[in-house]
Amino acid sequence: WFRRDADGNFLWPGFGENSRVLEWVFDRCTGRADAVDTPIGLLPHASDLNLKGLDITPAAIGELLSVDASSWLNDLPEVEAHYARFGKHLPKELAVQLATLRDELTKAND
Repeated sequence: WFRRDADGNFLWPGFGENSRVLEWVFDRCTGRADAVDTPIGLLPHASDLNLKGLDITPAAIGELLSVDASSWLNDLPEVEAHYARFGKHLPKELAVQLATLRDELTKAND
């Protein structure tokens, strides 16, 4: 939600509108919304987001809901370096999730 367009403007209108994403999460929990499986996890269908009253283009929503596996893979070394700071105190589950993320992104990037 902090991604920017080619002109440097945020694609998503701001923090106050994040409640719309939470609305989708709650709708998912109650079976009223669906999701798209992506290498980074589940994302909403554009049609399942409440966009009423927002000044946001379909292109911006499409960009927000897209996953650039190559870009994510380029960012993973920073996450790994951050995790390394915790050494043996890092929960195993986080290391497993990171390895799974790398595998999914690698498959999507091939």
